[in-house]
Amino acid sequence: MPHATPSLTMGPVYYLWDGPKWRDFHFRIADEAPVERVVIGETVCSKRQHFIEPHLAEVTERLEAAGKTVVLSTLALVTLERESRQVRDMVAESEYPIEANDLSALGLLNGKPHSIGPLVNVYNAATARLLAARGASSICLPPELPFSSVRTIAAETPDIALEVFAFGRMPLAISARCAHARAKGHIKDNCQFVCGEDPDGLPVKTLDRQSFLALNGVQTVSHTCQALLGELKELAAAGISGFRLSPQDCDMVAVATLYRAVLDGGMEVWEAIDRLQEIYPAAPLSNGFHHAREGAAWVARAKDTAFSAAGA
Repeated sequence: MPHATPSLTMGPVYYLWDGPKWRDFHFRIADEAPVERVVIGETVCSKRQHFIEPHLAEVTERLEAAGKTVVLSTLALVTLERESRQVRDMVAESEYPIEANDLSALGLLNGKPHSIGPLVNVYNAATARLLAARGASSICLPPELPFSSVRTIAAETPDIALEVFAFGRMPLAISARCAHARAKGHIKDNCQFVCGEDPDGLPVKTLDRQSFLALNGVQTVSHTCQALLGELKELAAAGISGFRLSPQDCDMVAVATLYRAVLDGGMEVWEAIDRLQEIYPAAPLSNGFHHAREGAAWVARAKDTAFSAAGA
């Protein structure tokens, strides 16, 4: 059954922002953003954890006071005993719901209520049902799924809350090595946190100078920014109950307000797209994956402002 009023989730900050910036971002989300859920915690690189650790308590308190549901994110790639211990402690001790972003966390969470993040590959209904049987209460589907697959999964799992990645540079891969550090002449073990110099990712171009991807520490994200404004209504009608906004280095309160306005029928899609380009001019908008095209493509709808999204 379609959700009457789809919810909005603010996903975890994938990039390295310094502690005060990370804190102030979430304070503003708490006070001003029309989102119901906020996922916090380091997801990409455990070395970044100490930047946000001093602010976690005050951020969670502020979000809860604003009526937001707080969810803690696990790491997307666990390679060290220290990281494994961190995930085990989170599962054992956290008073907040947990979002799993890799299979090691899923093993620890088996039988406990939790949610599944977009970094876990859920490509069919059978996988969704298996995860639900092991305790998953909601699943954010990977951004690369076409609408036909999303619709099929939703139709075959009507009792599972499904969310779609509706805004942000798309997470494409994660590695034990750090290409971001290497690109700036460092190694992972002595990276000097150079990824903090690129709060929206480090652009990568092909040999013929075409925009291609962006590096974010050990993570690779898309050059383009997924923007499913024109697709929200058909997704909701198909049974999607929530939409995820992945933080970029822009006014995310304004982004959330646009998405809420379109969902509530208070703004035309074409107007929202125009406004979104103004809010986040750093990357071309894209929706290709949804339409079974290359992810960097832009498929225009009636009355959409004509523009292209080159590069991936």
